[in-house]
Amino acid sequence: MDSIWTKTAQLPQFNKLRSDLKTDVLIIGGGLAGVLCAYKLSQAGVDCALVEADRVGGGITKNTTAKLTSQHGLIYDKLIREFGVERARLYLEANQRALEEYRALCRNINCDFEEKDAFVYSMDKRRKLDRELNALDKLGFGAEFVEQVPLPFPTAGAVKFPRQAQFHPLKFLAAIAKDLNIFEHTKVRELGPGRAVTTGGTVSADKIIIATHFPLLNKHGGYFLKLYQHRSYVLALENAPDVHGMYLDEDEKGLSFRNYRGMLLLGGGSHRTGKQGGGWRELEGFARKHYPDAQEAARWATQDCMTLDNVPYIGLYSRGTAGLYTATGFNKWGMTSSMAAAEVLTDLVLGRNSPYSGLFSPSRTMLRPQLAANALESALGLLTPTTPRCPHMGCALKYNAAEHSWDCPCHGSRFQEDGALIDNPATDDKK
Repeated sequence: MDSIWTKTAQLPQFNKLRSDLKTDVLIIGGGLAGVLCAYKLSQAGVDCALVEADRVGGGITKNTTAKLTSQHGLIYDKLIREFGVERARLYLEANQRALEEYRALCRNINCDFEEKDAFVYSMDKRRKLDRELNALDKLGFGAEFVEQVPLPFPTAGAVKFPRQAQFHPLKFLAAIAKDLNIFEHTKVRELGPGRAVTTGGTVSADKIIIATHFPLLNKHGGYFLKLYQHRSYVLALENAPDVHGMYLDEDEKGLSFRNYRGMLLLGGGSHRTGKQGGGWRELEGFARKHYPDAQEAARWATQDCMTLDNVPYIGLYSRGTAGLYTATGFNKWGMTSSMAAAEVLTDLVLGRNSPYSGLFSPSRTMLRPQLAANALESALGLLTPTTPRCPHMGCALKYNAAEHSWDCPCHGSRFQEDGALIDNPATDDKK
């Protein structure tokens, strides 16, 4: 079940770490966020190294739909209501800056970068679209209402963000990673102040960035309560229409659409990890009904860390961990969030003021309704008297028949049928 990106890109290979190492900044995790941090720090003249337990781009990055947009669902009305106009404007600005950074970098990188308009549609809630348009008007952003969209079902219209983009994430990653100081197949076994013990040696560093999708330290930051994980699915269809843009349903369980090289990427079937959902079965049924002549070229699934308030956690790992940073909780928008994270963390590491550090601070309040839902899920997982159990915090695992895996509904760790670890926060195989 390789993604289209995996099938059409060749990533550089890097050696394992084979001795102790001293560096100014250590980055743990070789997804897009980690590699962008290493890239921006290197560009700033900082001595840094990145360690990856497997291969760079081999985790969540290879399974994205690769939309470069500051339109993250109908988020701006929500941000204004919860945080106020100024913080909502900072969120928009951070993501628009990330988009512009990609636009500049991709001029010199062959990564199938294409400028596209982005749309969030609603099946039946025009009022929600109007509220989002009003919010964007307060922020001074030129969004538009569109009555008709080229999708095979009626809608109440859509909110359009002009001049957004899409690209090939692994071709981009390969280009920016090739000259960086990266060690693959180098797993962190133990982490302490200013040092990381890996399978290839001990790395000493003045500052450490944890960019491992879900943060790997439980005793700081409360991420096991502040995050949960969500799975979603993609079919790549040949002989299906060109929708001339990027489309997303405002409903969490709705569908997404974009094209790549003559294929339609149909996404959806989402659910909390470890729970039941539509999966590929839902997408297959939709394709049979609406695109009966289409043929499947690829299918894949991805997993996203979701925060309590829909804003990523980027900054100091916790108030008590000086020199330790993280970037996580991208809420299904890992492309622009990764670039925003690299900018914020580069500023923090260099001791510069970032206008976005307060907005993204991982130490902001946890008092959100989602906290209770996460705590309840963890309690249920711990009290369920079944085996096998997750080595992360002991929750009961659920069998995922569609993907032949054991999934944790508490925090989202996943394991192959033979117990091999697929997705963190667990760091060891299931026994």
